[in-house]
Parts: sequence; structure tokens; C-alpha cells
Amino acid sequence: MATTLHSFMDIFDTRFEDGENSIQLQKIIIPIIQRDYAQGRDNPDVVRVRERFIEALYKAVTENPITLDFVYGDIDKEGNMTPLDGQQRLTTLFLLHWYAAKKENIVKDDYDFLEKFSYETRYSARNFCHKLVNYNPEFKKDSLSEEIIDQAWFPLDWKNDPTISSMLRMLDAIHNRFKSVTDLWSKLKEGCITFYFLPIKDMGLTDELYIKMNSRGKPLTLFEHFKAELEREIRNIDDELADKIMRKIDIDWTDLLWKYRNSNTGSLDDNIIDDEFLRYFKFICDVIYYRKEISAGNRGKDVFELLDLYSSSKSQDAEENIKTLERFFDCWLNIPKYSSPEEFLSSFMADTHENGKILVKFASGSNIFKDCLHTYSDRGKFPLNRFVLLYAITTYLQNLDKVTESDFKRRIRIVNNLIQNSRDEISDRQDRNRMPAILKQTEAIILTGTVNEDISSNFNVHQIFEEKKKIKYLESHPNMASVMFELEDHDLLKGQISIVGIKNLHYTKRFKSLFECDKEKVDCAMMAIGNYGQMEGNKRRYQYGTKSNRSDAWENLFHRSGNSGFEDTKKILISLLDKYEEFSNEILEKIAKDYLIQCKENYPFRYYYIKYDEYRPDSYGKMWNDADADADADAEAEAKGYMFRVMQTETRLSEYSYYPALKAALRAASKAASDSHLSKEHYGDRLIFDDEYITCEKDSYLIRKNKDDSFVESIEIKQNADGIDIEDRIIVLKNYIEKKYIDMLSIAADISIAMKQ
Repeated sequence: MATTLHSFMDIFDTRFEDGENSIQLQKIIIPIIQRDYAQGRDNPDVVRVRERFIEALYKAVTENPITLDFVYGDIDKEGNMTPLDGQQRLTTLFLLHWYAAKKENIVKDDYDFLEKFSYETRYSARNFCHKLVNYNPEFKKDSLSEEIIDQAWFPLDWKNDPTISSMLRMLDAIHNRFKSVTDLWSKLKEGCITFYFLPIKDMGLTDELYIKMNSRGKPLTLFEHFKAELEREIRNIDDELADKIMRKIDIDWTDLLWKYRNSNTGSLDDNIIDDEFLRYFKFICDVIYYRKEISAGNRGKDVFELLDLYSSSKSQDAEENIKTLERFFDCWLNIPKYSSPEEFLSSFMADTHENGKILVKFASGSNIFKDCLHTYSDRGKFPLNRFVLLYAITTYLQNLDKVTESDFKRRIRIVNNLIQNSRDEISDRQDRNRMPAILKQTEAIILTGTVNEDISSNFNVHQIFEEKKKIKYLESHPNMASVMFELEDHDLLKGQISIVGIKNLHYTKRFKSLFECDKEKVDCAMMAIGNYGQMEGNKRRYQYGTKSNRSDAWENLFHRSGNSGFEDTKKILISLLDKYEEFSNEILEKIAKDYLIQCKENYPFRYYYIKYDEYRPDSYGKMWNDADADADADAEAEAKGYMFRVMQTETRLSEYSYYPALKAALRAASKAASDSHLSKEHYGDRLIFDDEYITCEKDSYLIRKNKDDSFVESIEIKQNADGIDIEDRIIVLKNYIEKKYIDMLSIAADISIAMKQ
């Protein structure tokens, strides 16, 4: 017997020669040992393969004929052929020919060969094939499978047969794609779809041989399909290039990825490198995307789509893209001086400050390459900031002949500083895709050590300006590099040192000492020196520090932004740092207490902020000011501060916001007083007692009726000509509450105590 080319129609009319004998093919029988028909399954990988196979068949019918891969099989003496390899393709061809015959009302004699195709896997599958051949659908429903299932000869339990359910799903897919094709039968008859058939000379194959050769239950993986298509596409470009790339995939790149094959998914496939390869492939495709100044955010994650887009012969830059793929893999091979990628990465990355290393705090550690291999498809686990850092590293590895290791370590710090301070800028949105410009800037820094001013809209402008100043400064002060880098690596600064300033690098140790103290005490000590808060763009919201262990508030204060008041914050901080070489909680307490002592006759906003805990914001360090938003910012210095509301959220007032003067006076009157007196409905701007409520003004408290807001009385707060309190407004309101509402507070306190008991 010899390998011959056949269509699904003509193979049933074929005699196969074997020496002096010839055998007429009578039937194609899928044996019990074979797995179920799988091309109609409903999982994503199979759907992808099915769609691509149907599309290939469609193009064969409508455009250019196609020859499928080999079909291997055993033909016994009765002419029954049992496929060893090709079951899935043969079944799909059987369904396609059935569809063409029924759709075009072909006479029974012309398609009776379909009766010669049968499944032995289950009685139900065999019977279904027989019933199907003799059934004539009306094609009145959108779903062909629904029409078949509705037939009296179709038992409901057949839907549970995996082969039958797969066939039904495949018929729906065929119908959706081929329903508009005319003369489908004649085109199939002309041989637009063919395959090579190779008979197995050894008649009567054993079950053991089937199991060994057919890899039962192990269909080709997504990666195996991908690799085959990749090779096919590269060969359309250059056979020599294809040989080289496929050799590297099978040997060099497999060796590279092998140690990373276990991504802890719990999958049985963890022992292969398929997923790791495809994730890194997607990373490279996104690099190509950004280099073309296109957003990658909306592109599909299907690797076959990416392959078709970048590497097919239809792509204008296909050859260059293949070489890009090669460079991005090859760069991790044989890194000079280092035995592995992780050894190289750990040489310049650490999770705590170390001389000669950048600070990165990834949950996965410093092995960003491994991180990419295991998580790249998930932007939540491998965000764009990490993408940029990995791009910077691979840029260096691909240019070892141009960049020294010492230069790289300095330059990667610049890139890392820019990344950490460009959270808003590192974005990939259709209306604001900065990634192409960011990659250009990153590449310029790694290759030249300079920030390219010609590249617009890349990293944060404040940080770019700072990095340029640092580069210039260290050129003339190289001995200060270690001090500068130590300051950069402080948890509250993350690479931006403007709040201290290059001229004040000698305060690095002092800054570190200060923020090893209780944050609330730092907060009060700074406020004792001056009102250090910053006004945000809406002129209502203000940023302060926080008494909690959260660092967000301090980070926002110490990083240049659209807020006004940064330079004032800096002056106050430097003034504090100037006082002591080392700080302690006791020193900070004394600074705050000394200020309060000074406030014997005047009680500015800062006095209240320091003395009363209720004034100091928690969480995000945010306060809201209800005074005239257009008033001179300097007016806020003291008088405007009386109209602050403490926020509990980051951007908006909430039901838990409150006027600190009201809350502080309530607590002073009764420590057991319930916060329920603070109106949540009005964002904490009033104290409610029975049928009355109290509000706070710049120079008074107003009492009104709950029912109709009618005025009851006002409580004056004595102030000087500058609008500064000359009596403690908390004590003023406390005394009033104790005089008028003490009974309500006592009752509320008793109830509260009783409920706790």
C-alpha cells in the first residue's frame, strides 16, 4: 500500500493495493478505543481550533483548495478502515458532506457513501450517525441542532453523549459559516478539500498500539497548534529563518523556560512550558504594538490573532517582528557574569534599600522575568508599571555591547524613579495612550543615560525635571550618590526627593529618624511650625498627613502634584529637620506643647489641630473647607481653617464627615456622648439635640429648629481684628451644651452603657 491523495467522497470508491492483493474500502469505523469526537466541544481552546479549522475549510470551498494533514489507518481484509490518526478531521468532513447533501437536496444515491462512516465508541453515537444520514432537515430554525433534537428519533439522553453533543455543536458552526455558500456539494465533489491517506500495512492493530500511538485523551495543546502555525508562517517568509527559530524553541528557549514551568496553577500541565512561552509571547507582541504607537489595551488576547497580526506573511513587518521575538528570548540566554536570569536580576534589585540596587516591592520578589512568565495575561497581576520596568531590563540585555553594567545600574534607577512617580501617566487608554512615548523615553535613558526632551507626554513632568537635576548634580558631586539613593529609597518618597531637595541631602539621616517616630506626633510638630497642608485643585479639598500608619497621605504631601502649597510644606519640613540631628516622640511632643503654650491669647486653627484629636484626619489625611473657595489662599492661614470639615474618604464628603469643632465640643461635654448627634444626612455639619441643631460659623455657633430651620439664637466666639479666636471655641460650645443639653447627653450615655452591658 502507498500514500495517496483523496477526498472524503472518492476514498470510498478506492481500492488499496497490497502486493498481489487489493482491498476495496467498505467502511470507515471509529473504534471503541478511540476517544470521543472533540472538535465540537465548548471550551475556549477547542472553540478557537474549531473556528480556525472551519474557516480553513470555508476558504478551500470559496477560494483556494486545501490539502489537510495525513490520515493514518488500518484496513482489514473486509475493507473496514479504522483510523489511527485523523478521526477528528474525518468526522468533521463527514458532517460537512452531510450538510451539503441535505442543504442542496442531493439525491440519496449520490451521498449513500455517508452510510459507510460509523462510530463504534458507543451505541448511541453509531445510531445517531445512521439516523442523521436518513434525516432531512427543514432548515427552518436558526439552530440546526435544535431542529435535530426535536425529532422523535432523538432520545433526550443522547444530549449527554459527548460525541453526539460535539457533532451537534459542529453542525451549528458549519451551518453558520456555509449557509450562504452556493454549489457546496459540487465544489466538494471537485476535490477542493483533500488529504493524504497512509494505510498501516500491519493488519489488525492491537489496543496497546492504539493507546501508544493515539495518545488517547491527549489532544494537541494550544501551544502545539500555535507552534505549528508559527512555523508555517515563518516558512512562508524564509525557510532558513524558520529552521533557526524552531530549533531555538525546541532547545534553547525550552531550556530557558524549563525551570519556570511550574506556575502553581494546580494544573496537570504545569510540567510543561507552554503557558509560560505564550505569556512572554504576548508581552513581546505588546511591545511591538506600542512601538507602532498603537494602544494594546483593546487588542485581543488570542495568541493566534496576535500571530496572524504580527508574524504572518500578510504582515508588512513580519520578518522584523520574528527577529524581535528572537531578540527578546535570546537576551536571557548566557548573560555575562551570571548563571541565570534570577542571579542577574537580584544583582540590581532588592526589596529593601541596598547600595547599588533599585528598590522594588513586588509580592513575587525581584524575579520580574518569572513574574511575567506566570502572570502576564492578567494586568492586575502584571500591571503596566512592571511592563515598563521589564522593557527597560530587556533593552539593556539586548545592548550589552553598548551599555556597561555600572551605567545600567545608574540608569535603571532613573527609570524606576520615573515609574514609581508616574502612576497616572503610565496608561493605555484610547484617549490617553502614553505607552509608546514612555517606551521611547525608557529606551533613551537605558542607552544614553539622558532624558530625551524631544519626547512629549511620557513620564510625570515633575519627576522628569527632578531626574535631570539629579543627573547634573551627580556629575559634579559623585560622592553624594549613595546619600541621594538612600533618600530616594525612603518608603514615603519612592524616588522623588523634592520635598527635601538636592541642596538638603545632608538631612537624609534626619528625615529617616523623623519618620521612624509616631506619625501623629510628626503631624502635630509640623503644624506647630506652620500650616503645612496643601490645597487641591477644586479649592475645597486639602491634603494633610495622617495620624494612622497609612502612608498614602504623607506620600501625597511629599510628591509634587497639582496641589498648591508644596513649597510651604517643604519649608516647614526643612525647618523641623533643622532643629535636631535625631528625633524622638518626646522631642516632637515638646515642640507641639511649646506651641500650645504660646497660644495664651490667640487660638488659631493650628492650635485646635494640635490640641484636639478630633481635628486631625485619619485614613487619607483629607479635609474639606467650606469657606469661600475663591478667597486668597493666604487667608486660610488661620481664620479660614475654622471652616474645615474632616473627611473619612479620599475625594468626597460622606456621612462620616464632620465639623471637628462640633465633635470636639460634644466629646468635651461628655466623653460618653454618642456620635449620633452628628447629622450623617448633612455630612456632619450639625449637632442635633431633640428639636434643635447647632452649626458652626467662622465667628459663632448658630442654633436652629429642626422642623423649619428657624433661628433660635447664636453663640458668639470672640475674635481679634484679624479674625482669630481669642477664646477657645471648643470650650465655648462645651459650656453651652452642658448648660442646655446635659440631660440629653446623660440619658444617651446611660443608654449606651446599658447596651454595652
